[in-house]
Amino acid sequence: MQQQVTGVATADLVMDKAALEDAEKRKKRRWALGLLGFFAFTSIATFIYNEYYIYLSVYLWFGLIYGMCLQYGKFCFSSAFRDLFAIRVPRMLVGIVIATLLFGAVSAPITAAGLSTFHAAPVSSHAIIAGAIFGIGMVIAGGCASSSLYKTGEGNMNALIVILSLSLTQALFADVGGWTNNFVPEAWTQSALEKGLPASITVTDGWVDQYLAGYVWNKPAVTYADLLGMTNESVLGAFVGNLLVGILLPAALLLALVYALYWRKGYRKKQQKAGKDVSGLMGELAGYWSMIIANKRTATAGLILGIACALQMLVIQGLRVKFGFKNAGVMLERIGFDFGLSVQGTVFDPGYWYVTTQEAQWVGWTLQKMGIENLDNIYFGFVNGIPNPAINPADWMSFALIGGAAIIALYHNEFKFKKPTWETAMWSVIGGFFMGIGARLGLGCNVGAFFVRVANGDCSGWLFGLGMAGGAYLGVQFFNWWTERKLAKEMESCGL
Repeated sequence: MQQQVTGVATADLVMDKAALEDAEKRKKRRWALGLLGFFAFTSIATFIYNEYYIYLSVYLWFGLIYGMCLQYGKFCFSSAFRDLFAIRVPRMLVGIVIATLLFGAVSAPITAAGLSTFHAAPVSSHAIIAGAIFGIGMVIAGGCASSSLYKTGEGNMNALIVILSLSLTQALFADVGGWTNNFVPEAWTQSALEKGLPASITVTDGWVDQYLAGYVWNKPAVTYADLLGMTNESVLGAFVGNLLVGILLPAALLLALVYALYWRKGYRKKQQKAGKDVSGLMGELAGYWSMIIANKRTATAGLILGIACALQMLVIQGLRVKFGFKNAGVMLERIGFDFGLSVQGTVFDPGYWYVTTQEAQWVGWTLQKMGIENLDNIYFGFVNGIPNPAINPADWMSFALIGGAAIIALYHNEFKFKKPTWETAMWSVIGGFFMGIGARLGLGCNVGAFFVRVANGDCSGWLFGLGMAGGAYLGVQFFNWWTERKLAKEMESCGL
């Protein structure tokens, strides 16, 4: 009799626990719908106030899509390289390459039609060096620039620390001067002065200003179409030069290399153990395809992400034509928000997915409001401006990215506040520091300097990616050493 009572009580406890879990899931899904409703209300209300806000809402909704895709597919460049180098698992890297290919495939007709908002970046060894610094940082931080945003949406406070560290580093680094100017080559200084920048831009006072105006701007900004003597706005240039030569061939080579080094052996061993034939070309193709579809969730997210990235360029360009401006700075001035515009009357308005610059603008705007001058350098004062985050188009995209990740995380019951420890917070700050420096030297991060550039045939994209891979490898080796050293100390303290 007692056993029956005990059994009934246990069953009741199990049912109560299941009921509580179901109630918690329903609560989180209501929060997800509430967040989605908030973004919809924001778009509708601001459009009713002024039709120009539809421009900001486009950034918002694409940011929302990016956040959903990143969270759903667990897209993280740091994880991609860490998994590859540390445990020899290439799934995330393959998903990123697939997303890049799809982005490029959809971008090509948009570019050929002359409707792309993309512009190539200068090409030189600085992209490799910057990528390496960024790669080291993202491994130390435990997340790249984009994944730190989506992980923040999941409730990960370490990721938020990474964003804050990265943003603060960028803003301060962009205005660094003083004793660091002693390391600036005279040729950079003279070349920067010859550019004839406005008097308000104190170019000789800033190390990064002289680096940009005296070195980076002197390098050619070319695409693969340019190298082949084609125009980007042509079928041959967009499809043969940029897509085939610039993306498909190197991506296919990269995937083949990853298959041969990291996937083939394990796949063949598993298939042979199951008694399946893996010989010949068909066996190799089957193995290659199994690598491509190994993570369907990541592949699906990559499919949507790649298409959305290209479509954003098309929609933004259409709105620019409709409203008659090439940069949102004009739009902000028209609606009465002229504070923080650059000396050219511009703000950061890429027209496509981008991360890091808008986060640096948060800090720049805050410092300016505190009385610290931030409009006398090239980064903020001449190019990007520091508009109020509440009406900054790119900021709407980043805020919405966090929100989109939160919506998917809540809906799938994956949202959970994760408090940092002192150790993880330290790594987040250090990693964000290196990522901020790498992003500014490379004029972008894993998204702006690699993903977007590669997908649009920019020659500098693969260079940054090469440096990022090398930096990530060094980061993985450092953590292996650190972990072994820490474990040895703990064992020693226990007398083992």
